[in-house]
Amino acid sequence: MKEIIQKVLAFRDERGWKKYHKEKDLAISISLEANELLENFQWKSSEEAVAASEENIKEEIADILIYLIQLADKMDINLEEEVSKKLVKNAVKYPVNNSEKTVK
Repeated sequence: MKEIIQKVLAFRDERGWKKYHKEKDLAISISLEANELLENFQWKSSEEAVAASEENIKEEIADILIYLIQLADKMDINLEEEVSKKLVKNAVKYPVNNSEKTVK
């Protein structure tokens, strides 16, 4: 993960874009890219969408992560640390039931 974060931030910095990246705008960009991801699935089953648009789905997922990394950097958030903490909270909220596993 650290290598990907470094590559994303280097790409941004090489182009001098950091000064334009405000928290609000990065959050909006994440939402817009997530909606572009959703477009691939509109009016299709999951299987149909993946078969028809797998490459575009991958690109939209990458775009979301790129903007998320930039927002985390802007807010000085350690993504790995925060994800780990959230998984601990989720484990308490959604304990494993060995007789019945559910997907959230």
